[in-house]
Amino acid sequence: MVSIVKILDSVNPPDSERGPATVGQSSIVPRVDFYILSTPSRDGPLRLACRLAEKAWRMGHRVYVATDSADSTRRVDEIMWTFRPDSFVPHGRYPEDDNEDFPILIGHAGSPKACGEVLINLTHSVPEFHHSFARVAELVSGDGDSRRLGRNRFRYYRDQGYDVNSHQV
Repeated sequence: MVSIVKILDSVNPPDSERGPATVGQSSIVPRVDFYILSTPSRDGPLRLACRLAEKAWRMGHRVYVATDSADSTRRVDEIMWTFRPDSFVPHGRYPEDDNEDFPILIGHAGSPKACGEVLINLTHSVPEFHHSFARVAELVSGDGDSRRLGRNRFRYYRDQGYDVNSHQV
């Protein structure tokens, strides 16, 4: 598996040093990393999102996990509590817990005011607010539809001039 720590290392500096991004802030040109899972799995992308969020949080970064529905938000929240029995990852749901105390927020209804540095996208489209983050992690399942939609997002980011990378996991 690709070293997630190595990939996230280039998110600089932590929020505490640069302050939070705000929705609509256009000075950020995000780096976009696609994580392509080798096999189809319903929970594979969700578990990978939890691992990425934990790594970014441990490195001092604020994270927003964008989902496509209330059910997906609930499912990621459940997995975040249980994906590692020896670990606690502080997180909340947006907008219910839109609170500075949570370094990781999970939501499907837009973007919190203080976005953070890392956006983990579990939706099948490019979030309108992606430009408010220094890093975007696009997770693509191994099934045909996810790959097709992932290629569309890849083309969008590339055509916008973003630094786009892909990683097989």
